[in-house]
Amino acid sequence: MKAHLQHVSVPRPPGEESRKKAVAYYSGLLGLEEKPVPTTIQHLDLVWFKLGEEAELHVFAEDPIHDLSQRHFCLAISDVEAMRQKLTGAGYEVWTPAEIRGRPRFFTRDPFQNIIELTTIQDDYMKFQG
Repeated sequence: MKAHLQHVSVPRPPGEESRKKAVAYYSGLLGLEEKPVPTTIQHLDLVWFKLGEEAELHVFAEDPIHDLSQRHFCLAISDVEAMRQKLTGAGYEVWTPAEIRGRPRFFTRDPFQNIIELTTIQDDYMKFQG
């Protein structure tokens, strides 16, 4: 049996204001396409976005939690430096973790403090293993 990632879910505070922030961040800044939520669950205050051809990002309403873990998801993008500049220009903090050769990357937080890694896959990191 083969498996692939179908969706990732991240929380945001309930309400229309945080919904608008989610759309502004994920669609406006990151360029993800919003997609309709199934009518049977629209009452759950969700926002869905396309991730590639088949995967999705689900931003769901939940009372805020103060999670200090390093849980995150990663988006592969075409130009990591351009996105770094776009996010810092919009006032978002970015930080660079330990290097993975062939994969320039950085981390940031969305408006709800969820951690996102952004990377560009340039080469097979296994070529650089000792």
